[in-house]
Amino acid sequence: DAARTPQVTFPPMTSSNSILSMEELVSFANILADAARTVILPFWRQPIEVESKMEHDRPIAESPVTVADRMAEEAMRKLIEEKYPAHGICGEEHGNVRMDAEYVWVLDPIDGTKSFITGKPLFGTLIACLRDGEPIIGVIDQCVLKERWVGVVGSGTTFNGEPVTTTAGCTELKESMMYATSPHMFGDGEEAHKFKEMCDRVKRPLYGADCYAYAIVASGFGADIVVEADLGLYDYCALVPIVEGSGGVMTDWFGRRLTLANHETSKGRVVACANADLHKEAVAILGKTWRRRYISTSISEALMFIGVGIGLGFALSRPRSS
Repeated sequence: DAARTPQVTFPPMTSSNSILSMEELVSFANILADAARTVILPFWRQPIEVESKMEHDRPIAESPVTVADRMAEEAMRKLIEEKYPAHGICGEEHGNVRMDAEYVWVLDPIDGTKSFITGKPLFGTLIACLRDGEPIIGVIDQCVLKERWVGVVGSGTTFNGEPVTTTAGCTELKESMMYATSPHMFGDGEEAHKFKEMCDRVKRPLYGADCYAYAIVASGFGADIVVEADLGLYDYCALVPIVEGSGGVMTDWFGRRLTLANHETSKGRVVACANADLHKEAVAILGKTWRRRYISTSISEALMFIGVGIGLGFALSRPRSS
């Protein structure tokens, strides 16, 4: 069954050259989610061939892809090309077209393919609509559980048609529950060091939920923060309106907005928090200048070794008593 279209009040589109309403775009985003759901479900917990994509410059070089990923994206792209041929499309499996268009649809047919191929229902279809590079609509669709979150800038976030908000109970990292897909997604050096510091500061780090972690933060189900790195546009664009529409905050590690223009600057490092207090505390850790700290540490270590060397040299140069 398709999830209900959210009953919300949509803000007007303000651009003089736009003829599209937010209501129309949200309705179409739900149509895309329905199409992907129809393609994916027949493959659920069935034998399926899994291919490996290799990207050796990433912390986790191998990622799986299936015919379900490719067919679901193809179905969504076909609908977009038929309905809005001037709109851009950014997809994980089939590349990008018209990325300079006013409207760009960003698609991840199965976010969490590793969960999908191992029978764990914590994957999701991600659909975002960007306007002038800013995410304005986001959808997370979990087809197995028949759960759908829809976030709309200026209108809020719904879960299966009902409004949801983040929990306001936890405002300090030391009491928070933090998710990340995997501790291995953080590169050696800065990313790994900062993530470890976050793990040391929160009440409990948790793993393995992919996009579902952002959904449960947005819904106030008990998770408070998600910290991740090495994400593509298709991994996070849909999540921004969902988290922000429910009262949360989602930015890159330095507190900058997540947009098409600053993807290369953010390097796919994101933090989503249930409230502004948590976000402020998290960014104070994640946004710290790493280079200075690293240089300072290196200098301290070098001075220590020099001191040890001088001491050993002095000791060895002293004449031995007969």
